[in-house]
Amino acid sequence: MLRILILLVIGIGAGILLRGSACVKATKWSIQLTVCLLLFVFGISIGSNHDLIDNLYRFGWQALVIACLGVAGSIVAARAAQRIFFKKGGKS
Repeated sequence: MLRILILLVIGIGAGILLRGSACVKATKWSIQLTVCLLLFVFGISIGSNHDLIDNLYRFGWQALVIACLGVAGSIVAARAAQRIFFKKGGKS
C-alpha cells in the first residue's frame, strides 16, 4: 500500500512539472486504453474461474443489488454536492 501511495505522489509531482507538455496531453488516450485493457484482463480472470461461473446466479443478484445501491448513492451524493457547492444566486 505504501508503494502505491509513493507512486501516486511521484506521479502528481511529475504531472505538476510536465504540465502543458505533449507528454501529459498523450495521457488522455493512454488512460482510456489502460482501463479497457484492465477490464479485458479482469473479464478473462472471471471467465476462467469455474467456481464463480458455476455460482453466477447466486453471486449475480448480490452484485446487481450492490451495483444499483452504489449508483443510487452516487446520484444522491452528487445532487447534494451540487446543491451545496453550486448554489445559484447566492454567495459562494
